[in-house]
Amino acid sequence: MQGQDSDAPGSGQVRELLRESERLLGEARALRAEHDAALGRVRAAVDAVREDDVKATLAGIPVAQLKEVTGGRLRLTALEQAGFTTVLSVYEASAYRLQRVPGVGPETRRQAQAAAAQIARAARESGPVHLDVDDRNPRTTALLAALYPVVAAEPDLTRALGVAEGLERRLSALIPAARPASRWWRRLLAGRERRRRAEQATAELGDLLGDRDGRLLVAQAATDLLRPPPGEAESWIDFEIRAADYYNVLAGVSAHEPRDQVAAEGHLPEDLAGRVRAQELDDRHRRVSLRGYQAFGARFALAQRRVILGDEMGLGKTVEAVAVLAHLAARGANRFLVVCPASVLVNWCREIEARSTLRACRLHGPDRPLALAEWLRAGGVAVTTFDGLSKLAVPDGLDVGLLVVDEAHYVKNPEARRSQAVAGWCRRVERVLFMTGTPMENRVEEFRALVGYLQPELLPQVRGSDAVAGAPTFRRAVAPVYLRRNQEDVLTELPDLVHVDEWEEFSAADADAYRAAVTAGRWMAMRRAAYAVPEKSAKLERLDELLAEAAENGLKVVVFSYFRDVLSAVHRRLGATAHGPISGDVAPERRQLLVDAFTASPGHAVLLCQIQAGGVGLNLQAASVVILCEPQVKPTLESQAVGRAYRMGQVRRVQVHRLLSPDSVDERLLSLLRAKTRLFDAYARRSELAETMAEAVDVSEQELARQIIEDERRRLAERP
Repeated sequence: MQGQDSDAPGSGQVRELLRESERLLGEARALRAEHDAALGRVRAAVDAVREDDVKATLAGIPVAQLKEVTGGRLRLTALEQAGFTTVLSVYEASAYRLQRVPGVGPETRRQAQAAAAQIARAARESGPVHLDVDDRNPRTTALLAALYPVVAAEPDLTRALGVAEGLERRLSALIPAARPASRWWRRLLAGRERRRRAEQATAELGDLLGDRDGRLLVAQAATDLLRPPPGEAESWIDFEIRAADYYNVLAGVSAHEPRDQVAAEGHLPEDLAGRVRAQELDDRHRRVSLRGYQAFGARFALAQRRVILGDEMGLGKTVEAVAVLAHLAARGANRFLVVCPASVLVNWCREIEARSTLRACRLHGPDRPLALAEWLRAGGVAVTTFDGLSKLAVPDGLDVGLLVVDEAHYVKNPEARRSQAVAGWCRRVERVLFMTGTPMENRVEEFRALVGYLQPELLPQVRGSDAVAGAPTFRRAVAPVYLRRNQEDVLTELPDLVHVDEWEEFSAADADAYRAAVTAGRWMAMRRAAYAVPEKSAKLERLDELLAEAAENGLKVVVFSYFRDVLSAVHRRLGATAHGPISGDVAPERRQLLVDAFTASPGHAVLLCQIQAGGVGLNLQAASVVILCEPQVKPTLESQAVGRAYRMGQVRRVQVHRLLSPDSVDERLLSLLRAKTRLFDAYARRSELAETMAEAVDVSEQELARQIIEDERRRLAERP
């Protein structure tokens, strides 16, 4: 029989194939096991941080609160007299120590401990873990160390785990099936059907082993998960740089549900929400993990095909769009088109290539013809501007898998050339995704214009009368085409947003400039009169004070104004220390360089931005102080500007300071802002409509200016 061991031809190769397959199976299992272990370390660190938070909470609750938990049945006098003054003191005390207190029997002790445990449990479940860069301690540093390897393994970890799971499932079935082909005697005993299956399994194993990209992906992810964490200082620096990535992992591990799941799903009707949840989302070409609400947004776009994604700024609409692109690419589409303002074109190209395996083709600038030719030849994601879309010449019948229109509120006027260009492309592309945080700036009619591009058959259901009927009616009417979520519903880890209105009396020079502007009927001069004489400006003096305070605390500041000459005055005051200004005539590449330099500056830095340019598209989460030099006519313009800093990835409390002059156009504008914001909140958010404010919403800026000028002339004439 010894001679029989020289197996039939191919048996040796099959044995080597099986050895390689078992090795690959071990690698796949090792990755999944190491990932589970890494998440276990994160969960243990989260529990430790949360326990510290719970104890800090209990330390601030007087022991008398235990009586409320027990319905007033608990007698606490003896405990208080013995020094148990907080819930924490009871929570940490042993049963022996409590029962030694005179007047405290077994029943009172059990009730007190149970009540303290109940309060602790409520505190533990009340919210997610917060990481404060200004309040570091060993527990939070240990949590960062546990998170680091998981964050480092991104952005390919999700794909690698998917590949590993598939390999483990297939190899576990194929290896036993292929064994009869590894020895002559196994073949002999197997029978015809098992031999046939063994040959098939052997061929499939060869295909799996031939996928070098998949093997490399698994091996690299396993290596990344074994990375040792950096030192304490480096850990916190890495967290500040990649806070959004850390919080993404943390959200997945802690599985903390949103405060309001219905709100996190955009208040969609349950039948539609269920259909969206059932939509598959292929992640093979995606290089970023999604939060639950982001995955829901991507599924909504896929399930409904032609929609408006209206998530509030800072929630990651771009990532949701990339997830849709990646899914469609995995299902065979290979050509996509993104239309956006020039200011964010560079950022779109960066996000596409960083967050997916797709290639971005920038159809802008001197290389536009070459990029267009390459896109037409090889596919990818073409990124162009609204103006560039009008000039985009492509063959009829070109198959485009998805059209994405960023800042879609730019095309609410159907008569504008860019609107007509977008409308033409909407007619030729089956799937369309509009993205805007402000789809309803002034009138429901403008919102209807957007719906008309996407699902015109819905227009009869989206009537102007829905505005009067109230927010629920409006939401029901637009649910098939519109999804919006707010930060407070889904980003529970964001630090506080603090608004401060800085009222500064006019200086004599300011007052003279303002009176002259009112007399001449010069609307824009009225709005910036407080800066007409910079060296005597009360607002600029307050700005100096705010910047000095920020500098003392090492905080980065972004200063917004509608007016270039105001920013120039601020720039002259600050000198070379200020970055910018970013204005409408600054090229997109230059804008991104200015933002990058501002972000990279160590400690305190100031970035100057014209609010129309810096308030749209750019990510300014390095700033924790926002200064608005004057109020804006449109509430969305201010919210967009603040949203550049107060967004996912922000790690510090954001302070918003608005510089205002009493007894001036500023007060009138604030009144308008409040009215518009109430109406916007009634429909774009979830709050009910308190009252109809049509007159505040429909007044044009020209009519508003005329009215305020007349009122200010009358007021100034009546003043002694």
